[in-house]
Amino acid sequence: MIILGIDPGSLKAGYAVIELENRKYKYLASGVMKYAHIETFIDRLGLIFNSCKNLMEEYQPDEIAIESLVYVQGTTSILKLAQARGAMLAAFNLYKCGHIYEYSPNEIKSWVSGHGHAPKESIQKALDMVFKGIIYKTDDESDALAIAFAHTLSSRKLPVKVTTKKKCRGTRLRDLRN
Repeated sequence: MIILGIDPGSLKAGYAVIELENRKYKYLASGVMKYAHIETFIDRLGLIFNSCKNLMEEYQPDEIAIESLVYVQGTTSILKLAQARGAMLAAFNLYKCGHIYEYSPNEIKSWVSGHGHAPKESIQKALDMVFKGIIYKTDDESDALAIAFAHTLSSRKLPVKVTTKKKCRGTRLRDLRN
């Protein structure tokens, strides 16, 4: 199964493509789609749509995981982000690849690192345990990989060991080791 993870944005968006087969993860690609060079926002939406359409054509994912809207200071910012996500979702729906899943930042952090408020460094360390040696150009790229990886953890429903100290909300990395 090929999963596309998207960290949406109106100026730039991170993406990551992974493959999951028989509980084995394979990193395929990641990067950042940049839109800031287009001055008018309306024209930028067309570029956002086309760049996501190109991702679909190139990688043909079975499932897509995208970060949900988060609190952003200022109504203009949240409205632009919502419109950018709309353009992305329109491109994804055009290809009817399967299902599109949406996750909050805290859900993603919790599934990847075990803590819903983990810093980016902790998330990247956890990702490095599974996808060894990846160098991220930006945080958007590592965020997108975390989104794709979190999706695989949330949808597989592996049994979770519960300790007496605290309950685990998702699959832990050590549960994935063979």
